[in-house]
Amino acid sequence: MNMSTTPKLVSMIVPTYNQADYLGPCLDSIWFQDYPNLEIIVVNDCSTDHTAQVIEDFANSVEADEVSFASNYNEETDAIERTRHPRYKKQGRILRIFHNEQNMGSTRTYNRGFQAATGDYCTYIASDDICHPQMVSELAAPLDADEADFTYSDMFVFDDQGRILREFKVPDYSFEACFKDWYLCGVSKIYRRELHDRLGWYNNDFLGNDHELFLRFALAGVRFKHIPKTLYSVRTHEGREENVHSSSNWAKLLEESKSLVRTARAALANGEVQ
Repeated sequence: MNMSTTPKLVSMIVPTYNQADYLGPCLDSIWFQDYPNLEIIVVNDCSTDHTAQVIEDFANSVEADEVSFASNYNEETDAIERTRHPRYKKQGRILRIFHNEQNMGSTRTYNRGFQAATGDYCTYIASDDICHPQMVSELAAPLDADEADFTYSDMFVFDDQGRILREFKVPDYSFEACFKDWYLCGVSKIYRRELHDRLGWYNNDFLGNDHELFLRFALAGVRFKHIPKTLYSVRTHEGREENVHSSSNWAKLLEESKSLVRTARAALANGEVQ
């Protein structure tokens, strides 16, 4: 990262629906990134649990919470003195919160966040996942260097006890490995926001909205780059198969993915891949 100039603003979209138990740690993992310039956009899709309260508590904590650490032993008073400081740094952080007036579904909720974004780069973070502290800085660096338009990394899959179930290493980029064989760009990614201006938003007709959009990017010649580091943790949905991960939607998602793979194979066979 070139620190002589202001780092590019990265918009982090957090669409959420009934993930109150996981949303706080997710937002913390974004706020405490080592990258210095983030816009965090939370979009609550009419959650029926206490998600709205979690969001309000987080916003209040960002403004007011203080913490302390033992920093000096004063022999004259026999006191251990503490240094107090804000729990959340405010410099280089923008927090924006939206509450949908009616349930819009996952894809429209994504799009509301992205359409509100002002960053040079953007991504979305599932509200039950965790970003590792260097995720943004590692993924933004190749964009800054104009080596890529879209970067993605490896990830952990973990359970509700915080146990790592496996490390998911995705392939270095080729159209064949990432779109023709199966969709293997993962969910740890950052890309240029202007790609939406040129190539559109997430398709409301798809549950596999990322697969469809990123294939659209690839067919348009967008430059992808794999960062072979584990920068993100995906929470398993085992035991809480809801929404996109419900049995009926999961079957639809797999059928969509198979259709998109067939599209990728046809494009490759027809010489349409740039």
